[in-house]
Amino acid sequence: MRTYHYLPLFIWTYMFHTVDSLPLQEKANSHLPSKKIVGLTKDGGKILRRTKRGWMWNQFFLLEEYTGTDTQYVGKLHTDQDKGDGNLKYILTGDGAGSLFVIDENTGDIHAAKKLDREEKSLYILRAKAIDRKTGRQVEPESEFIIKIHDINDNEPKFTKDLYTASVPEMSGVGTSVIQVTATDADDANYGNSAKVVYSILQGQPYFSVDPESGIIKTALPDMSRENREQYQVVIQAKDMGGQMGGLSGTTTVNITLTDVNNNPPRFPQSTYQFNSPESVPLGTHLGRIKANDPDVGKNAEMEYSITEGDGADMFDVITDKDTQEGIITVKQNLDFENKMLYTLRVDASNTHPDPRFLHLGPFKDTAVVKISVEDIDEPPVFSKVSYLIEVDEDVKEGSIIGQVTAYDPDAQNNLIKYSVDRHTDMDRIFSINSENGSIFTLKPLDRESSPWHNITVTATEINNPKQSSHISVFIRILDINDHAPEFAMYYETFVCENAKPGQLIQTVSVMDKDDPPRGHKFFFEPVPEFPLNPNFTIVDNKDNTAGIMTRKDGYSRNKMSTYLLPILIFDNDYPIQSSTGTLTIRVCACDTQGNMRSCAAEALILSAGLSTGALVAILLCVLILLILVVLFAALKRQRKKEPLIISKDDVRDNIVTYNDEGGGEEDTQAFDIGTLRNPEAREDSKLRRDVMPETIFQIRRTVPLWENIDVQDFIHRRLKENDADPSAPPYDSLATYAYEGNDSIADSLSSLESLTADCNQDYDYLSDWGPRFKKLADMYGGDDSDRD
Repeated sequence: MRTYHYLPLFIWTYMFHTVDSLPLQEKANSHLPSKKIVGLTKDGGKILRRTKRGWMWNQFFLLEEYTGTDTQYVGKLHTDQDKGDGNLKYILTGDGAGSLFVIDENTGDIHAAKKLDREEKSLYILRAKAIDRKTGRQVEPESEFIIKIHDINDNEPKFTKDLYTASVPEMSGVGTSVIQVTATDADDANYGNSAKVVYSILQGQPYFSVDPESGIIKTALPDMSRENREQYQVVIQAKDMGGQMGGLSGTTTVNITLTDVNNNPPRFPQSTYQFNSPESVPLGTHLGRIKANDPDVGKNAEMEYSITEGDGADMFDVITDKDTQEGIITVKQNLDFENKMLYTLRVDASNTHPDPRFLHLGPFKDTAVVKISVEDIDEPPVFSKVSYLIEVDEDVKEGSIIGQVTAYDPDAQNNLIKYSVDRHTDMDRIFSINSENGSIFTLKPLDRESSPWHNITVTATEINNPKQSSHISVFIRILDINDHAPEFAMYYETFVCENAKPGQLIQTVSVMDKDDPPRGHKFFFEPVPEFPLNPNFTIVDNKDNTAGIMTRKDGYSRNKMSTYLLPILIFDNDYPIQSSTGTLTIRVCACDTQGNMRSCAAEALILSAGLSTGALVAILLCVLILLILVVLFAALKRQRKKEPLIISKDDVRDNIVTYNDEGGGEEDTQAFDIGTLRNPEAREDSKLRRDVMPETIFQIRRTVPLWENIDVQDFIHRRLKENDADPSAPPYDSLATYAYEGNDSIADSLSSLESLTADCNQDYDYLSDWGPRFKKLADMYGGDDSDRD
């Protein structure tokens, strides 16, 4: 085992440095010199020996903020192995080594190269070792030591805020806490009194004070009033060194506001208010405003106004404007100068949120007197009623007085009034009014059934001042009289079966009446006096404003009588009684066993000839079959469709497309090749048609050869001209082209497709008026021997 011998390390410091044993003291004590001891034998009898350390170290101490001209000496490193011959080299590593702390490698002296600040770093941990220059071997193990910076009072206290804002209620007692201010000192609180702060007040006395240790600001005067002064500025000083001489200090400003409490009652600036009001102002009109002053603010200044007494408490009202805290005097009832000219009110203004702590200061309300003078104005006439309702019978004679309206002048002059009817409400001029006394009379007859109500407007105007007028609505109700006879409610289509039995109900009739009796309608049904007993039918009154028609005999015959007329007398029960006669038409019809109508047509002529029903049906069927055959034959003749004998793509002649081939339209490129029209070689001259067998062999005609490749339109027009000029041209020779439609024709469609559905033969004589082009058609369809026959 290798044995290490440690030499003592001498550390030199300034004489005034104090040796401070901190938590590293235990570590330092473990490196103190110790006696040599003998251990147990190990590894072949070798004895392990422990020697005392050669390095002896502790903490170095250094003052911060050194301001000397020379570098500040820290201490010296030394080992017993150093013989003074310069063979050893001292090396320093760790915090700040080489920059903040410089060591003389020959002597081991350590200096501080820069000024140090404890507030930035309070201690530095470094390591030192001694190396043999020749061998490069460490003569001592690397040892660690600490350089601690001693604090000096170089930092003044600083408050957390440069400006504080606080508030406290007014009228607060002495010692009420307002706010706490805090100042901190960056100096070492564990070393001396450099960081011990004491608070004091520089500005704000005698209203506030500050606790020297906690920094709590408190009120110093009782019952401070916000109304007298609201804002205070307090300056607080914080001084270190416990407030002793030579300590550093800092200040801050605290703005303190006294908050409001409800400690002031409202007060009217004047005891009496005067307002004027015309007597014609509408209800709810604002006459004026009053306001009580309250030095408080916010909800503490909110107040409410009320009328406590006075002769106008029922005529006026006061409401509170929440935005301006004013009382608004309003009109509650209509004013009348002739009735009362002056009103007196007592109005109270009271706080809505009183503070119980200050009720001893007195009642928090005030009272003012409000006088209101009513001004006289020229008012329009006033009717005795809000509206009038007049009831009159509809049979009243023209010129009869049906009612009266009255109006008066509310003014003291009591001017005369004239009446008139607003013609915009009586366009038909049915009513009129006496301009002097307001009597309303009729100008035309009345009819409740056409107009049960009439709403007119009457105007009352002062004669001396036509601008003063009033209007009133007059509702005229026309009362009903029994002036309309009842009648059937509808037209009845009544029938009776030939096989009817006596007592069968064939019809129930009801009636209507334009009148409207107050007790409701009640109708009665009877036979007419001229025919009290009808041998065929009986009228039964159902007592519910309906009547039933009953049969009276067994069986009816259409041959003898196909229709019966049954007169019915209908009358009501109002006064005067109105009646009418309604005639019911009853047809005799053939019915099945269940009574369902089958036929009501007359069959007297056929039956009289002795033909049975079966024979008649057979005759009708034969006639119908003949008609169908005729129609089919005529349709086939009109269409003149021929069965093609040859269907070939090579058969290209003048007849390009037949009528029964509509083609595929513009996009059909397979139906027909229009290019053949432009190839004169493809034409077959002097050939008969092979697709249709002609009824008559016409003379074969030859045409002028067209060997030029001419335009299709010109080609078609030439062929049309040739056919028009040739009397032997067959009628089935036609032209069509996909490429050219030609101009419009004055003729309508010549197609016979729709003619099949016609009920009768059509007259084709007009074809002869269309010119030579339609001569053939005119000959075929216009004559008596036409194909239509």
